[in-house]
Amino acid sequence: MEVYKIDIESWTASFRYPNLISGVQPTLEVPPLSTVLGLINAAAGQYLKHKALKIGYYFEYQSEGEDLETIYQISSKDGKPTNNAKSNIIYRRFLFNNLLRIYTPDEAIKNYLAQPHYQLLLGRMNDLASVVNISDKASLQQNEHSSNIRGQIIPFKHHLPGQIQALPKYFTDEFPRKNLGTEPYSIIGCKPNKIETELTTYRDTLRNGKPIDIYFHELIFE
Repeated sequence: MEVYKIDIESWTASFRYPNLISGVQPTLEVPPLSTVLGLINAAAGQYLKHKALKIGYYFEYQSEGEDLETIYQISSKDGKPTNNAKSNIIYRRFLFNNLLRIYTPDEAIKNYLAQPHYQLLLGRMNDLASVVNISDKASLQQNEHSSNIRGQIIPFKHHLPGQIQALPKYFTDEFPRKNLGTEPYSIIGCKPNKIETELTTYRDTLRNGKPIDIYFHELIFE
């Protein structure tokens, strides 16, 4: 498969658990598809209405930490926000020194990320990210005996070991936004042991010279 490879780096990243609002806020070890597609929308400067999309990505981080964060809780009346708010302090987990590599055969997506319209984020508004490298189109070799799957989310139907979490693929552009294509995924961090599988992937090499097997998500939007 011939794809473009786009490397995006950030000092911090935080990927919230769906529907978890109060208490300590943990972070997923890998961004959901919706986060990656939202980042591409920010680069494009518009909501992209995909009909079909093929995309792969790899995410790694150096370490994990915890910080105190001030939030403001706004009261509501009849379903509408009021001017009354109170502050609160919560613990939030974050990832440090991050790399997201996006694989796409779509030249338009590559061009959007080459000249982003809006600031790129890996999570919340303070998790600023930058594109550091975009490769020319390169060929990845298909691999049917994958043992280097890590730093990715894989649909749970393939039964790979990892943290199981229901995640959306995308969101609508209406208000309030609605989830599109939520399904369970195995979240496989960047530092697991080798996983032997017959899942079809495509072999790449990371900047440290280590091999990585990339799973490509094929998304159909109706």
